[in-house]
Amino acid sequence: MDSLTQIVLGAAIGNAVAGRKLKNKALFYGAIAGTIPDLDIVVGMFVDPITAVEIHRGMSHSVFFAFFLALLLGFLVIKIERKSGLTFKEGFWLFFLGLFTHALLDMFTTWGTRILWPIYSYPFAFKSIFVIDPLYTVPFLVCLIMSMRQNDNADKRMFWNNLGLLISSGYLMLTLVLKGVAYHQFEKELNRTSVVYNSISVKPSAMNTILWNAIVDVPDSYLLGDYSFFDSSDIVFEAFPKNHYLLGSLMEEELVQRLVVLSEGWYIVSEKEGELYFNDLRFGLLKKDVDDIQFAFSYRLFRDNNGVLHAEEVFKERKDGVRLLKDLWIRLQGR
Repeated sequence: MDSLTQIVLGAAIGNAVAGRKLKNKALFYGAIAGTIPDLDIVVGMFVDPITAVEIHRGMSHSVFFAFFLALLLGFLVIKIERKSGLTFKEGFWLFFLGLFTHALLDMFTTWGTRILWPIYSYPFAFKSIFVIDPLYTVPFLVCLIMSMRQNDNADKRMFWNNLGLLISSGYLMLTLVLKGVAYHQFEKELNRTSVVYNSISVKPSAMNTILWNAIVDVPDSYLLGDYSFFDSSDIVFEAFPKNHYLLGSLMEEELVQRLVVLSEGWYIVSEKEGELYFNDLRFGLLKKDVDDIQFAFSYRLFRDNNGVLHAEEVFKERKDGVRLLKDLWIRLQGR
């Protein structure tokens, strides 16, 4: 999830564990814990884009990382707050839960989280919430602010804090239900039209859980479709040829194999003006002009003068993102 949401969640966890003893300081420590896992993006600034994506949500989001770092930070915080009567157990749980719930929340997004790294590097992903969702964050933030204002009433402080945790967690569970409903609608339409498919991936569109996208794996292509809970017409799927054959011998290149792993196998290859592009389908289309189709994550494959293969991420223009959000707003209102 976005940084603000993770800060709010971490602060609420810190408040729940130690708010009675540390008051608003508990929110501060919790916010730190909720921020730490995403500091892996700093490391990503010093490596190529592909390696940066591979690093993100890896080691720093692991439950083992959370455990060992919580031991250290828990020890430090009881030294800093020795006059408050904070115990090591409380300090440990403040940081462990702040770190671990960050990773758990990320598991609900499309990116997924390698929460069992390094034992198991699979990115677990429920794909039920977009990385930015105001319906999750805003009520949670309001409750947290109300809790912060209750410096002289511990019971009211905990009431507002727990209410925020309850509402946000309830909404998170609701997203799983909504995904199940959307999945059923996609599946029903595929069965109605007798489409033979291998698998289907369903995820929410940007910043809402009303409009859902599906990627359907059929023998020679992927079908992309969307469904809004306000739709009154049938779901329409659009086919995009896989074109994996265009890679040829490039398929044996380590860089291409890394891209395949990152995309979890959901990719197509396109050719434009003699150049090949690797398109990760998981995050959908950025723009859909007749003569210019671009996916949110697309990489141009090319060799340098020494024959080394490189993957350059295709530049995303701000205006395309703005237009996409406008189109999504219209589309989620129903077709």
